Amino acid sequence: MTHIKKPASASIPHGIVSISDYEKSARDYMRHDIAEYVYSGSGDEQTLYRNRYGFQNYQIYNRVLADFSESNTSVQLFGKTLAHPFILAPVAHQGLVHPDGERATAMAANAMQTPMIISSLSNIPVEEITAQKGNYWFQLYWQGNRVATLSLLKRALEAGVEVIVITLDAAVSGVRNRPQRAGFFLPEALCEANLSDLPPPAPRTLEPDQSPALHGFMQDTPGVEDLLWLREQTNLPLLAKGVTHPADAVRLMNIGFDGIIVSNHGGRTLDGMPAAIDCIAPIRKAVGAEYPILFDSGIRRGTDALTALALGANAVCIGRPQMWGLAVAGAAGVAHCIRIFQEELEIAMALSGCPSITDITSEIFWASN
Repeated sequence: MTHIKKPASASIPHGIVSISDYEKSARDYMRHDIAEYVYSGSGDEQTLYRNRYGFQNYQIYNRVLADFSESNTSVQLFGKTLAHPFILAPVAHQGLVHPDGERATAMAANAMQTPMIISSLSNIPVEEITAQKGNYWFQLYWQGNRVATLSLLKRALEAGVEVIVITLDAAVSGVRNRPQRAGFFLPEALCEANLSDLPPPAPRTLEPDQSPALHGFMQDTPGVEDLLWLREQTNLPLLAKGVTHPADAVRLMNIGFDGIIVSNHGGRTLDGMPAAIDCIAPIRKAVGAEYPILFDSGIRRGTDALTALALGANAVCIGRPQMWGLAVAGAAGVAHCIRIFQEELEIAMALSGCPSITDITSEIFWASN
């Protein structure tokens, strides 16, 4: 593919032992404009910065004398036992960085016993991805109306996905500055494979004094009645992604959603938001102890995952590191990233005195007062 700057390595390059190593190396494999798109956040990237460094506000005690004779990292989610609390977040257009795109990511997810949330905007059709045996979820973007949305949903259900995740926070993309300056464009060879059978959205006519964002994009987003309707269309677990306010979490819980993903879209929507990690505890307090909360936005190391779990998340989702691993070493790179997260979490659990995921609570945090 002409848009691939440098083919992925056939094996893990020497010296790559952390996610930050992948982050640094991946730029060597990506065309400049594509790298700017993958790495960037919205606006002046305040939210992107906060996501990255917000974890520093949580300092962890080391603990000794804990009994690790029956330790494990398994979690229970939606009737399944997962070997570890990591899930691959939905990431669009993976063909930008590797010719096998989501196909290679699925191979890595399956090898590492990790659920993969397939993006509506994947370059490989959902049916082709799920043809590989694995644990697949589907991220649903609202298609502007119920007919088109139901068509996309049915396609995912027929492909055999096990959980539906609707993203609610990205009706208007905030990712503009860096990719625009770099001249980013989506290569013609890459299509949004899952949307190919859907009719193009009807053009919306705006009055001269109307805003494309307020009177255009936002008119095509789902309301409460639409979400109630969506709940009726499937018996699968239904999650809402892009939740940062406790009141929204409670409302979604009350209309029948089975869980939420606390996320600010990796800093790619509204700039100026708090770090996503700071949103977990207030939401956990609002929805109670039993309601499933997943987390994404900023996870880069095992201690980040430990922190999210201690604040009340049931599992964490890995976003950009997928693209970095995929660009550098294909399926092997993604699998290696997952392995790094697993091993770093296990080390963090050992040193903080947490034999199992249920032992990870806010008591691990050092309090200066």
